[in-house]
Amino acid sequence: MIQLKSIHYLYISLLLVIFTILPNLVSAAPLQVQVGSGNAKVIPIAIPNFYTERDENKTLAKNMARVIQSNLERTGLFDVFPSNLNIQEANTLVENPDFGAWRSTRSQALVAGSIGQAADGRTRVEFRLWDVVVEKQIAGVAYMTTPDNWRRIAHIISDVIYNRMTGEDSYFDTRIVYISETGAANRRVKRLAIMDQDGENHKYLTDGRHLVLTPRFSPTQQQITYMAYVNDKPRVYLYDIDSGRQEVLGDFSGMTFAPRFSPDGNKVIMSLSTKGNSDIYTMDLRNKKVKRLTSNMAIDTSPSYSPDSKKIVFESDRGGKQQIYVMNANGRDAHRITFGNGRYANPVWSPRGDLIAFTKMYKGRFYIGVIKPDGSGERLITEAHHVEGPTWAPNGRVLSYFKERAVGRKGEKRSARLYTIDLTGFNERLLNTPRDGSDPAWSPINP
Repeated sequence: MIQLKSIHYLYISLLLVIFTILPNLVSAAPLQVQVGSGNAKVIPIAIPNFYTERDENKTLAKNMARVIQSNLERTGLFDVFPSNLNIQEANTLVENPDFGAWRSTRSQALVAGSIGQAADGRTRVEFRLWDVVVEKQIAGVAYMTTPDNWRRIAHIISDVIYNRMTGEDSYFDTRIVYISETGAANRRVKRLAIMDQDGENHKYLTDGRHLVLTPRFSPTQQQITYMAYVNDKPRVYLYDIDSGRQEVLGDFSGMTFAPRFSPDGNKVIMSLSTKGNSDIYTMDLRNKKVKRLTSNMAIDTSPSYSPDSKKIVFESDRGGKQQIYVMNANGRDAHRITFGNGRYANPVWSPRGDLIAFTKMYKGRFYIGVIKPDGSGERLITEAHHVEGPTWAPNGRVLSYFKERAVGRKGEKRSARLYTIDLTGFNERLLNTPRDGSDPAWSPINP
């Protein structure tokens, strides 16, 4: 059995058990989603309500299936059938699917789950993923947890299904931190907020008394770095999600911008402006030592490490206007990689290392695009009057960002909303938040 760590809202035991019979049942099934392009082959998949004998678990059984359905449907890679298909008795579905009956619905994959109760009072959730075409089990997992943790279990099950069906890492058991916004355009109240990647379990982390900007997740710990204006002075803060404790990361003499963690979580890289000049600096979180990486009269900002920590991408106007540059992690060999029309900003390296996302501004329009680290293959994937702030899902296939527009009779108000999109430019979706939202940052997979 594998022990999974608790996260800030759980503090419970979550155990994962791989079925001991799985090696004998899993086949090299040919059923797999092809995800190499925007014209991905969509797989029909059936996810009936989970089976349970306990009346108090009936609602839970429906809700778990619903969350899994919603997760997979939002990817655009699955054609998810309704959960109320009356094809087979629920109590026989988990171990003995009627493959012929399910094939008649056009289903090529089938998720069968059950919910029970262990002797110690914990909830036992079991699911199996079946290839209906070749009549073989693809995956089978059981979890021991508590009832209030059901939503996270549904996300973890979704991750297993996505991984087995696509061959790629998934992103459902993750969270997004962002800036929640309210108020008129010239009096915006901005609060730090966090939620699951599907918008649920929403929570405010700051009270709105101070302006907050550019939150970023640590890749290794339950921490967020962000910038806040306290008494009109910009400071970089570190927020511990488990404890709720905040601390000033650095009380610098100049203005600091766009803090972001290094891949190992031991450093924060940021832009520091002194005497009107903005350069890239790093701070070692273990000893608080600060190191300057760039030194020129240009504005260098928005740095982001490559996944292997060997390179840094950043934006600079050293060539006359905003463009994207890549340099070695020690600050040497800075070279420009964008040469298209317009201005480029907000670069962020993909977790896969193969692409860099960015914001582009050209002829009064904003775009989110991607480009290879050598500057080739630039591709614009969405546009709007104002779209900004790309952030990668941990599998490097999906991006989140925000769109902003003026509202009201005279355009005196502002509306900002969060979206997600596949890196191919397909399947753009609104990410619901209680209020306006901007500056999203995707977490790694929850520990």
